[in-house]
Amino acid sequence: MRTISPDSTIPSTRSTRPARSADTSAEIDEIVEDFQQMIGSLRCAGTGRMVKAGISMTHLHILWLLEHHGDITMSRLADLLDVSLSNATGLVDRMEERGLVERVRVPEDRRVVLVRASAGGDRVREEIEALKHDQIRSVLGRLDRAKLTRMRGAVQDLREALVVELGNDGHPDHIHH
Repeated sequence: MRTISPDSTIPSTRSTRPARSADTSAEIDEIVEDFQQMIGSLRCAGTGRMVKAGISMTHLHILWLLEHHGDITMSRLADLLDVSLSNATGLVDRMEERGLVERVRVPEDRRVVLVRASAGGDRVREEIEALKHDQIRSVLGRLDRAKLTRMRGAVQDLREALVVELGNDGHPDHIHH
């Protein structure tokens, strides 16, 4: 299992955590390992179509950023990707050639260029999301009613803990536009 130590330069929004016993800590480690294996399996199963379509994980990440943040400037995109402006421009150029994004000049200041997902980019992102949803529905369909009930309660508990851990950023209604 890989552990990453926290970076003190990243501001924390975490609330005070309850003390954990060694038993709880070991159980948490097991759950994290199980999650990692499940996510890895879903990731491997889901990326095959992307690769065949010529969509890289970076392209998908940019489409997710645009979905989450709305239209953004090239410089903001470069910041979010932690790359230089020229690298971000190159990525956008390739995505624009594939019909995934488009550039739009701001009418009030023609020097400002916004990047937005095109209809083709929205379609690709939605198809990938639909595949993930279909896979998860198929997996859940293998569970009996009692297991589904347990799963639903566990997911609700996990969502509530996520909101506490991440603050407003973890709330499903939170939008960064």
